[in-house]
Order: sequence, then C-alpha cells, then structure tokens
Amino acid sequence: MNVRFLSRVALAAIGLFAAAGCFAQGNPKTTMGVSIPSATHGWAGGVVYWANRTKAELEKQYPEMKVIVKTAGSASEQANQVQDLQTVNKIDTLVILPFESAPLTQPVAQVKGKGVFVTVVDRGLTDTSAQNAYVAGDNPGFGKVAGEYVAKALGGKGNVVILRGIPTVIDNQRVDAFNAVMKANPGIKVLDAKHGNWNRDDAFKVMQDYLTRFKQIDAVWASDDDMAVGVQKAIEQAKRTDIKLVLGGAGSKDYVKKVLDGDKVVTADVTYSPSMIADAMKLTADARVKGTAMPATTIIPSVLITKENAAKYHFPDSPF
Repeated sequence: MNVRFLSRVALAAIGLFAAAGCFAQGNPKTTMGVSIPSATHGWAGGVVYWANRTKAELEKQYPEMKVIVKTAGSASEQANQVQDLQTVNKIDTLVILPFESAPLTQPVAQVKGKGVFVTVVDRGLTDTSAQNAYVAGDNPGFGKVAGEYVAKALGGKGNVVILRGIPTVIDNQRVDAFNAVMKANPGIKVLDAKHGNWNRDDAFKVMQDYLTRFKQIDAVWASDDDMAVGVQKAIEQAKRTDIKLVLGGAGSKDYVKKVLDGDKVVTADVTYSPSMIADAMKLTADARVKGTAMPATTIIPSVLITKENAAKYHFPDSPF
C-alpha cells in the first residue's frame, strides 16, 4: 500500500480519536529514538527500510531534530537498546515497534516514567498505560477479512490449518478474529494453529508437521506472506495436491504479483504495510515539534487484495 495513502489515513485520524500528549509548546530540538526489530523477515525488512528513509526525511524537514534508528534481533536486545536510548542518547521521544509485547512492556513503561513521549507501533504492549499513542494496522480486521475470504473460497466446508506469528497482542487479535469467522461457519474445521513466527523457515517446519499429521487440508491461513513462502515450499516437497488455497498477508510485492497473475492457489492477500512505521514517525514528530495533539490511537484499515484490485497494491520497487 502506498505510504502517501497511509499518511492521509493516519493524519485524518487526528480528528477522529481522543488526543493524547498535548504539549504547551513545541520542541524543534526533539531527539527521537526509533526502536524496531531487525530484518528477520521480509516485512521487518520493509520496516527497517521505511524507518531509515523517514529518518532522513524528518531530519531534512526539521533541521534541529535528531532521529536515532536502532534495530534489535531479540526482545532482550531491544529492551537494552530502549534503556540506552534514554540514558545515553537522552531521547525525549520514542517510537517503538516491539519485538514481542510482554518482554518490552516494563522497559517501555520505565522510559515513559522518565518523561519520554512514547508511540507504540503495530505490536501493542500488554499494558497500554506504558504508551502515549498507538499506531497500527487493523489487526482484528486483518483476521476477519482473511477468515471471510477463506470461508467463501471453501464454500463454507473444509479443513483449515493456521500459522500464527510471533506471540504478541496483534497475533492474538488476528487469530481471534479469524476463528470467530470460522465458528460462524460450522462446516469448516480448524485442524490446528501453531506459531510460525512470521519466518519462512519456521513456517516450513510447521507446515511439514501439518502435512504429516493431516491427510486432507483444504486451505492454509499462513497469515503472513513470508510464512506463505515456507508453507508452499513444504507443500511442493510433499507433492500434496489437496490444498486449494494458501492465504498469506501484508501485501508483499511477490504475493500481490501472484494474485495479479491469476495464481491458482494464491488467489488473494490482505494489506498490512510496513510503511506504517513512517506514518508513526511523522505523526509523532509533527506533534512534538509543533506542540500539537496526537491521537491516542491511529488505525490503518486492512483491505482484501484480489485480482481485480491487485495492480493498485503492487509496487515492484519496494523492498517488500
């Protein structure tokens, strides 16, 4: 999805949500720390790309602002980085996409308690009092849109397996919404749901297990395009022909291209762009520099991608 479109959505949300963190005066000398996972998979690679691109844009737009981007390969590493950003780099603003929800909640709360303005992106914390603002895709919508498409594609009957992401609040929201749709379709049986951690190799192993245990699988909700790659590799190696649908998510250029080309198994995708980190950084910077209000919550809608609209969501030059 085009970042300019996301930015318009995010900015429009200012008038729709309650304000959080309104300042008496702006601070053009803001020091913003941006803490994100390293490029452990394609979507995260997109986040890193957009974060560094937006750092350059913001420092050009606001010459007195300093933006420090840090990437972490684990929750513990990120927790240490957050502490260093506050103690060493003296940040007054933090934009963070947590590696995992629970392990980062207390470290972020401690930083906020020292006066740092905190915007949490995507993977929500387990205690919302640890943040000033939250920017994310529509995770319940992501699961609901996917569930409705799977149910329709199967005609309300069949066996489905699920690959979950990393244990986070957003993963719970997605899976709960998907399962709610499945429960409304009693002819569909969810055989199992295991964590593939939004990782191709992990998803490959999970799918191998599913293929060994279940002789009839009609559809796979991979819930992420990177995991869909691992899923399809496992299916190919097992030479299984019973699987009619593999549905990923996040709108990677490769999977949108499959939809666009009329792939027989990958017939749809669901948007969840990594450029949301750019929206979060821009909204936060604008509020901090100008001393204006920022919405407590900004939600970017999830959209079903089909062959009819795929061209609008296909960006060949994107890193993801």
